[in-house]
Parts: sequence; structure tokens; C-alpha cells
Amino acid sequence: MTNRTLASRLLLGVALTALALPAIAQDRPADIVSPITDGYLANQVSVDDATAAGDFAYDPPTPDNSIMLFIDHQIGLMAGIRDFTSLSEYKNNVVGLAKIAKALDIPVLMTTSNAQWQNGDILPELRETFADQPIYRRTGIINAYADPTFRQAILDLMAETGRTHVIVSGVTLGTCVTFPVLSMLNDGFDHVYPVVDASGAWSDYEADAAMARMSGAGAELQSVFALGAELQADWKTDTATAMLDPFVNNLPEYGFVLQNFWNNAGATPAVADPFGMTN
Repeated sequence: MTNRTLASRLLLGVALTALALPAIAQDRPADIVSPITDGYLANQVSVDDATAAGDFAYDPPTPDNSIMLFIDHQIGLMAGIRDFTSLSEYKNNVVGLAKIAKALDIPVLMTTSNAQWQNGDILPELRETFADQPIYRRTGIINAYADPTFRQAILDLMAETGRTHVIVSGVTLGTCVTFPVLSMLNDGFDHVYPVVDASGAWSDYEADAAMARMSGAGAELQSVFALGAELQADWKTDTATAMLDPFVNNLPEYGFVLQNFWNNAGATPAVADPFGMTN
């Protein structure tokens, strides 16, 4: 079979399939499309009532009830992370989380540990994203929440804003994240969310042990872009455009899909179709 014959048969198959689609569609009931005026619908049972009934109470993080902590994402320490396939993937997640906080105007606190020595300074992208925020420089206390200055900053921010949900990421899960998460849970924080893929580990053993400890203590483990979707909640809201940046540029698995669509959408697609099938 020649290449020309093969190509002709493939195109004929595609054409026949396309002709059959309308007939198939006619056998289905009409689609039901949600009105674009619909907003996010809250749960029918309140958090207090669910708790009183002994049921799981879903009180999710939102842009209005959350703060975000970035703990010790320092270039010297990040070089030692071993539980990702590459450090570029890890860094991409940290930067993506920072962009989510920025897009949704979530208050952020950043801290480092002995940045003047081998640990190195904070990731430059964090410094640039939050150029208007101070960096809390701890001088030896490993548990960031046990540092008097940084703890007071957390408590003050929550008191001033009325926010109750704390989203936490740190350079290492086993120490920089687990220690403050357990301390906050001990002190009565009801909603603490460790972002596990914006936090690394020196080994898979460390990551597994840290996640088990935090989850067992009552923390709600999160990943960067699942958290981003939970915070965004509805792609029709005003923050959607700003939120496309982290989803497109820091989650390439989704970014490629979106860019591919827009490349070929509209009257003048990026690549002309010589077969005339996409017009």
C-alpha cells in the first residue's frame, strides 16, 4: 500500500466518522447547561451543624479566610531535596503556590533560617513576588512557630484580618513544615494545610513519615494546584484571569492543553488546517 493510498483511507475514515456524529448526537437528549449567572453554592449543612451531628465538617480554605506561610525556601537548602524527579519540578511548584497567593491576594509571611551561612537566602522568585513583604530572619530556632518574632507575626496577622486557615509550605516536610504544623494544631488552630508538593524532603522516607505525622494529628494535606482549584472555586469570578498564570506556566500539563486550544480557536488559528476540518 502506497503512502498516498494510506493517507486517502485515513482521511476517508475521519470523514465518515464526522458524518456519523450528528446522527449519534440526535439520539441523545439535549445537554443541560448551567446558567453563567450561577455562583458557587454552599453546602446545605453548616459547619457547626455538621460538627454537632458528628459528621465531617467541610470548611475549606478560601481567599478570604486564609493566610500562607513560606518557611525556609532557601537556595542552599533546596539543593538537598531528593524526593522529586528534578529540582526544577519542586521549584516550579513553590513559585506556582506563590503566584496563587498573589493572584488571590492572600496575606503571606516568609521566613528563613540563618540565611547568612550555608543555608543561603530565600528563593529569588519569592522575594520578587512579594517585594512588599518583609522576610523574618530566624537565627537558630528550627521550628518557625517556636520563634517568638515569627509566631507573633502569625498571631498578629490572623487577629488583624480575622483569618483562621493557615496554608503552610517549607523547604523540608520533615522539619520546616511538620514542626510548626504540629505546634499550631497543639495550640488550637483548627485549619492547617501543609502543601506537600511545595515542600521537599531529603528522602522518600522523610516525606512519608512527615505526611503520616501531620495527617494523623489533624492537618489537611494539600497539593499546589488542587489547593489552587479549591481556592479559586469558580472560573467565572474576577480572579480567574490572574489565576491562569500559575496554572498555565507552572502546571505545564494543563498549560499545554489550554495553549493548544487557544492556538486553534477563533477565525485565525495559529496553524492553518490544509484539510479544512477545523474551520
